[in-house]
Amino acid sequence: MNTVRFSGYPCDAFSSKRSKQNNTKDRPMTTHSAHVNDAEKFAKTVATAVGAVFLLVGVLGFIPGITTDYDSMTFADHDSGAQLLGIFEVSVLHNIVHLVFGIAGLAAARNARQVAPYLFGAAAIYLVLTIYGVLIDKESSANFVPVDSADNWLHLALAAGMVALGLAVKKRLDADTTAPTTR
Repeated sequence: MNTVRFSGYPCDAFSSKRSKQNNTKDRPMTTHSAHVNDAEKFAKTVATAVGAVFLLVGVLGFIPGITTDYDSMTFADHDSGAQLLGIFEVSVLHNIVHLVFGIAGLAAARNARQVAPYLFGAAAIYLVLTIYGVLIDKESSANFVPVDSADNWLHLALAAGMVALGLAVKKRLDADTTAPTTR
């Protein structure tokens, strides 16, 4: 056994016997393990991408120029004249919601099994926001988010997109839990 000493402590990590035992390239990898890693990587990538986009949109909502009429932005009011990219009505609250969804997406990306619930939950909230935006009077105080027609279409598209991504993530992860191993 080859013994190496670091700071006076014996360490046999470099012994030939130990190295051969830990050599993973000599052991066949199961397709199940490889498949699970691919599915988990996919789920985490989806959540990271969705979270990053929401964070970006939340930050951009606070940047004058990218947000037109920035000086008319209110905290939460239908009178907020600020528009992200000159299209989507925003307020401080609206931007904070985007930031929270972004942080939640990045948090979900830490555990692949949390990604589908994050996506389905966010989709449900965006669907509710779509219905809310369609039903309320845009000039009333009930429009505190605020939303306009462009926001309604975007919220509907986001809800549909997140459901589709959630189903794709769930399908891949569920297939991995039922896949047979090949040892």
